[in-house]
Amino acid sequence: MSEAKDSETIKFYSNEAEAYTTRGVPASKRHLHTFMTRLPAGGRVLELGCGAGQDSEAMLAEGFDVTPSDGTEAIAAAAAKRLGRAVKVLLFEDIKETEAYDGVWANACLLHVPREHLPAIIARVQRALVPGGVFYASFKAGEAEGRDRFGRYYNYPSPEWLAGAYGVRGWRGQIEITSDRGSGYDGLPTDWLYVFATKA
Repeated sequence: MSEAKDSETIKFYSNEAEAYTTRGVPASKRHLHTFMTRLPAGGRVLELGCGAGQDSEAMLAEGFDVTPSDGTEAIAAAAAKRLGRAVKVLLFEDIKETEAYDGVWANACLLHVPREHLPAIIARVQRALVPGGVFYASFKAGEAEGRDRFGRYYNYPSPEWLAGAYGVRGWRGQIEITSDRGSGYDGLPTDWLYVFATKA
């Protein structure tokens, strides 16, 4: 793959935008709460892969200056309707800011980045954060990249592989990786990895 995106995955979300954004999934409350407690009051947040916009909605309600974004135009439009504000159509490889955000929230979206491109996307996020900025992302765990029954690409990392993708330069202390069992759009039992990293 020559780009940090997968056309088949984007096609799925474009075709399923209405179903995906109206299924009433609540915000990732535990991790979102932890994320918000690590931000300064009114801090600037970039949300990647905002989906229906429920996490941006929760952060806006707490007074944060949120820039919601999604890589699929139809999903961004649905989120904009929910939030009553513009939602950026943004692909991960188009993140170009430097020291612009106190936090980057990437719930269940970077798991679609081809493995070969994930370290470079993480580096873009790191550059977009201010020193001390917080980066959260979640991934479906595994040992080898592949596709689900809908044809969506997943990088399916192990904790060890994921730590290597983040690297050690530019982060404060250890990368925090925790795991839990949950599910996803397919309704199947899923092992999830949750990652917090703080820019040095």
